Amino acid sequence: MSHEPIDSPTTWVADHVKKYVESGGAHGHLFHGAPTLLITTTGRRSGLPRRTALIYGRDGERYLVVASNGGAADHPLWFHNLLSQPRVRVQVGADVFDAVARPATSDERPRMWEIMAGIWPHYTGYQRKAAREIPVVVIERAAPSRALDELDEQA
Repeated sequence: MSHEPIDSPTTWVADHVKKYVESGGAHGHLFHGAPTLLITTTGRRSGLPRRTALIYGRDGERYLVVASNGGAADHPLWFHNLLSQPRVRVQVGADVFDAVARPATSDERPRMWEIMAGIWPHYTGYQRKAAREIPVVVIERAAPSRALDELDEQA
C-alpha cells in the first residue's frame, strides 16, 4: 500500500480516523467506551488503500471486528475489499502492523460474536434488523514476510 489511504466518506468516521492518526492513537482509540482500531484495505476495484475505524475485541493474539454496517442489508465495502485482498494494514493505538483478515468460520463465529456483542451490545440489534448474517472478521498479525509471500502465491 504505497499511496496515502483514502478515509471513510462518512464525515464522523473520517474525523475519528484523523484524530486517531494525528495523535498516534492517543486520541480516538476509545469510542463511547469501546476500543477501536484502524484498518486499511485495498479497494477491490480501484486498488487504492481505504481506511476506516472499527470497534475491536481480542481472541488471544487475534483481533476481531464485526462487518455490521449498522445492520444494513449489505456488507460494508471494507469487508468486500478484504474478501478480495486479505492483506490489510492495522493500527491499534500507536502500534501499526501488516495483517491478514478473514471471516470467522461457522464454527468460530458464535463464540466470537459473543465476545463482540459483549463489547458493543448494539451488534445484537443490528443482527436482528439485518437480512443477512453479520460476519465477524478475524485479523492476525502477518508473519514478517513468509505469510505475505504465501498469500501472493495464492492470489
